[in-house]
Amino acid sequence: MEHVSKHLTPEIKLSCYEDKFFKSEIVFDQHMLVWFISGETKIVQAEATHRFQTGDIFLIPRNKPATIINYPKDGLPHKTVVMLLTTDVLRDFYKNREVKAKITAVPKIRSFTHHPLLESCLASLIPYFEMKEPFPDYLASLKLTEAISILRTLDPEIDSILANFDDPYKVDLIGFMEKNYMFNMPIEKFGYLTGRSLTTFKRDFKRAFNTTPQKWLTQKRLELAHFQIAERKLKPLEACYETGFENLSHFSFAFKKHFGYAPTDAFKSYKTS
Repeated sequence: MEHVSKHLTPEIKLSCYEDKFFKSEIVFDQHMLVWFISGETKIVQAEATHRFQTGDIFLIPRNKPATIINYPKDGLPHKTVVMLLTTDVLRDFYKNREVKAKITAVPKIRSFTHHPLLESCLASLIPYFEMKEPFPDYLASLKLTEAISILRTLDPEIDSILANFDDPYKVDLIGFMEKNYMFNMPIEKFGYLTGRSLTTFKRDFKRAFNTTPQKWLTQKRLELAHFQIAERKLKPLEACYETGFENLSHFSFAFKKHFGYAPTDAFKSYKTS
């Protein structure tokens, strides 16, 4: 798998995946504005699964667990222009602006597909990636300010996301884990997103589920994978990647140990039933 990124600045890049697909579990530390040039992405989140392709523009909020699966399409690589709307950039933007929108605790992906203002803003960056000399900082700042200003024009509620600089607050652990167990994150990250230290998270988890996080996560992911194969007729490889397992070999071993038969056998059985 070949991944090539060209950076104008740390916040602005052109990203390209040439291989069959690329998958990762991610909790973005910063908001990410993405414009698709070619390819396709499936983003699996707790509340919904999204598919984006050529021409789509969307904003992924920070601190939201997601499984990202990137595919080439129509013989073209997976290629995107990405802007990271960092906390520093946003603090600077909002320091002299009044925010009236109510802060959103659990924001969702925002889509702005084919809007001419955002499309022209992001498309204007393409020639700059061929520059040999460094991209001027003041121009980068102008482009980021332009993108944020357009987002605020298109979505009156966007300030509720972009102007929220708080760390995750303490949330209901059981509810959070039941919604987000399929994301393959370190235990420390689960703790952070529930507003807890690692020690407090493990203590509260034991009290809530009477087992360890790792044992509970493995069982929940296997049960979800079985459902995906049985009810949604997903192939084992798809079920593996959408339920938080690191690779197909580990998934197949754990699945067979838990259910007594391989995921491929389950898929064949349901396919012919």
